[in-house]
Amino acid sequence: MELSDLAFEYAPVGLCMLENRIISGCNREFAQIFGGQMADFQGEPFANFYASKEDYEKIGKRGLAQMRKTGRYSDERVMRRRSGELFWCRVRGQSLTPEDPFLRGIWSLSDLSQERPIVELTQREREVAILTCRGMTSKEVGKELDLSYRTVELYRARLLEKFQARKLAELVAKLSGMPL
Repeated sequence: MELSDLAFEYAPVGLCMLENRIISGCNREFAQIFGGQMADFQGEPFANFYASKEDYEKIGKRGLAQMRKTGRYSDERVMRRRSGELFWCRVRGQSLTPEDPFLRGIWSLSDLSQERPIVELTQREREVAILTCRGMTSKEVGKELDLSYRTVELYRARLLEKFQARKLAELVAKLSGMPL
C-alpha cells in the first residue's frame, strides 16, 4: 500500500470521496463516525446521512453555489448515523472538478457530538440555528429563509429556551460548542 493510500485510510478525520454525491470511497474514521465498515459505504448516496431530505436539498443548493465560486464549501450541521442517531458534524469539501463541482470531490467530516449534544429541533429551528451561528441578524436570516424578522425572533426565543440560554451570545456559544 502506498503512503498516500495509508494517509487517506488512517487519517484522524473522516474522509470520503464523492462522485455526484454518491460515496465512491471512505476511510476508517468516516466508517466509524457513521457506523459501519469502509466497504459498507461504497456506492451509497450521501443523502442517506443528512438529518432530513430538506437538509440534503437546501444544504446541497447552498454548497453548490459556494463551490461554483470557490471550489470549496464548509459548514457545521446535524447528520445521521446508520443507526438513525443524529449528531453535529463539521463538514468541509473540495471539488476536484471545478467546472462541475459535485462531479467529484473529497470531503472531511468531524464528529462534534462530544462538544455539542443534540437538542431536538424542527427543520426550521435547525435552519435558524445554523444561520444564527454564522453571525446573521434576524433580518438577514429572515431574508435567507423568506421569513419576517419577527418570525425569526420567535424561532430564536424557542432556541434560547431549548438550550437554556439567557441571551443570543450564550445561545451561539452553546450551538457552536464553545466553552461558556
